[in-house]
Amino acid sequence: MGDKTTRREFLKRMAMTGAALTALPGSLVAAEPEAKRKSRVVMTTDRAVMPREGEVSQAVFEKMVGRCVAKLTDSKTGAEGWKKLFKPTDVVGIKVNCLFGRGVSTRPEAVRAVIAGLKMAGVDENNIIVWDRSSSDLIKSGFPINKDGPGVKYFADDGNWGNQITHGRFKGRVSKVITDRITALINMPVLKTHGISGLSCCLKNHFGSFDNPGNHHADACIAMADFSSMPIVKAKSRLVVVDAIRPQHSGGPGLQNQDQWNLYSVMVSRDPVAADYVGTEIIQSKLKELGRNPIPEKKLVWLRAAQELGVGVCDPDRIEVLRV
Repeated sequence: MGDKTTRREFLKRMAMTGAALTALPGSLVAAEPEAKRKSRVVMTTDRAVMPREGEVSQAVFEKMVGRCVAKLTDSKTGAEGWKKLFKPTDVVGIKVNCLFGRGVSTRPEAVRAVIAGLKMAGVDENNIIVWDRSSSDLIKSGFPINKDGPGVKYFADDGNWGNQITHGRFKGRVSKVITDRITALINMPVLKTHGISGLSCCLKNHFGSFDNPGNHHADACIAMADFSSMPIVKAKSRLVVVDAIRPQHSGGPGLQNQDQWNLYSVMVSRDPVAADYVGTEIIQSKLKELGRNPIPEKKLVWLRAAQELGVGVCDPDRIEVLRV
């Protein structure tokens, strides 16, 4: 994850504790552009996104994502940015994280905001699929089941997996949503910790995209790097939208209310590894503020593995962090 000096400079530059992130105006940009294009991660903060504890404003979230998408794509508006990312002919899958229910899972309001963006790009709502591993998980997280009816589809794999695929350290049966149904993928995780991998965010969210996640927890879940590097996954991964409204700095992946804090933020990128790196630094900064031990580097080996496999980058010198 880079040498210590670079990492310290990156932490200082981001200053992403709760108050600092909310107060900083304008944008935070890494070093001057290099010959090789950097991975862009865009963040925005708005306290109005959570008008009351436990509630999220879909309208505000939609505006926040729109600002980020516009900046991400060098567009004048969010609508213009969505059109650069998706085509009317796309069938788009939105991978949510619902395993542990409300409070620590992808919020329906956030998903509906992203769906509104896809419609701006001309994507037919009948060609939008919101899915996870289990129908019961979707239901307990507030999502309606609509497998065959008109409009946006909401359904789960529920044990109906595709053929087994072996790719490096990954061996499992992948969701048919990814292999057979969609042309583009949006990853919508929540920023939180994980006892084995240190972080549960973009790459870890795909442990709900195959049949045997329990077989892939060895070596700090490093196999998630191999899964995300599979051509069928990598080629379709178009966007990550990270819910950092109320991250969890300890005790994850299950809900630990006492370990959450209000950050009122959204993070958007086309690079899931860069987004995971920035998310890790947000958590590390919060832990430092609280006087707690950081996530140990040995738990974050999957970040470097994902970079080496070409999924994205985790070197801060190759990441451009922008605030809007």
